[in-house]
Amino acid sequence: MKVLLIGGGGREHAIAASLVKSPRVDKLYCAPGNAGIAKIAECVNIGTMDFDKLTQFAQDNAIDLSVCSMDDPLCAGIVDAFEAKGLKIFGTRANAAIIEGSKAFSKDLMKKYGIPTAAYEIFSDADKALKYLETASYPIVLKASGLALGKGVLICNTHEEAVAGIGELMLDKKFGTAGDKIVIEEFMTGREVSVLAFVDGSHYKLMTSSQDHKRAGDGDTGLNTGGMGTFSPSPFYTPEVDAYCREHIYQKTVDAMKAEGRPFTGVLYFGLMLTPNGPRVLEYNTRFGDPETQVVLPRMKTDIVDVMEACMNGTLDQIELEYEDNAAVCVVLASGGYPESYEKGKVITGLDTFDGKEDYFCFHAGTKFDDRGNVVTNGGRVLGVVALGDDLKQARAKAYEATAWVSFDKMYKRNDIGKALDSIDL
Repeated sequence: MKVLLIGGGGREHAIAASLVKSPRVDKLYCAPGNAGIAKIAECVNIGTMDFDKLTQFAQDNAIDLSVCSMDDPLCAGIVDAFEAKGLKIFGTRANAAIIEGSKAFSKDLMKKYGIPTAAYEIFSDADKALKYLETASYPIVLKASGLALGKGVLICNTHEEAVAGIGELMLDKKFGTAGDKIVIEEFMTGREVSVLAFVDGSHYKLMTSSQDHKRAGDGDTGLNTGGMGTFSPSPFYTPEVDAYCREHIYQKTVDAMKAEGRPFTGVLYFGLMLTPNGPRVLEYNTRFGDPETQVVLPRMKTDIVDVMEACMNGTLDQIELEYEDNAAVCVVLASGGYPESYEKGKVITGLDTFDGKEDYFCFHAGTKFDDRGNVVTNGGRVLGVVALGDDLKQARAKAYEATAWVSFDKMYKRNDIGKALDSIDL
């Protein structure tokens, strides 16, 4: 079959690598792709929000299956646009993608259906939000309700910080219209765990657990980013946690969306906080996480095309989702200055070191070819270096070893991805 993958980041490179492993895929296109994806797919220069050109390309090239796992196109209705032309596409329709597109919607959904989450209030008026802060307990969390590239979350330790945060989100519009409405919620403590699930509208199948590291600096310091590294599986996601989430969170969320007339099909991301009072939902995403996908998909044994088709056909309950009994760690190599200002166009060396190495992957997140054919940096997060190991500590050691194989000017990485693993017996 011929497949069109929409996107051009590290997540898409990991998805592309899984798609080309499928014996069912004869030809893979990617729009727009990147320099890494170009090694395994034919990249086409079409933007991810240009639905007319994307659907036309799918029709002209007799594409059997399209795949999209990006928040902006999904929330804007790319699945609806493809389906309106009779084209098969794996992803979430716009009326269900609102579970990520509006944090206000998702918080109200959890309250209505008794899904455990942090206490919260929603504001669309900055003055009312500021008034609320006068009697709030600290620390407190401010979240832009709309899409903000995973960065519209502020943890405020004092009243002064929270007031400044309201200014950033609602008055200065740091994240544009995403801050027109905000959620103010209680600050929860505990370990964060990410769990991805395939969903067919009625059933779900969990992928293996993972854990992201959002802050830019070592020791979870600095600004929030799109993610500086991940590991999978999470040893903190115990059988007891799994049992609780299956009873109180996963199926209840799928059923709630169906009851709301918004049946969810695609990948549902559960961001969980393991609090002293039990697991709580931090957020939902309507897609594969980035960079969680980079450690989850390399461990998946089941053919990804079979799973995607089962989601679209409503037969996911007939699929056995299997994973290797191993571990994976991803370390993100970023441009110096990320997530604020950074330079692009830096030549990347050493990429061919990964060729032919079974347990290592170098997923391109922000790369392109320059006029001379060199692979150069083209984003804040540039590469995701991934290693597989028998256990998490071995995978972590191998991943950090592999980060030395590549280099570019002003390359930056966190040095403590998965450091919490050192304190536990694996």
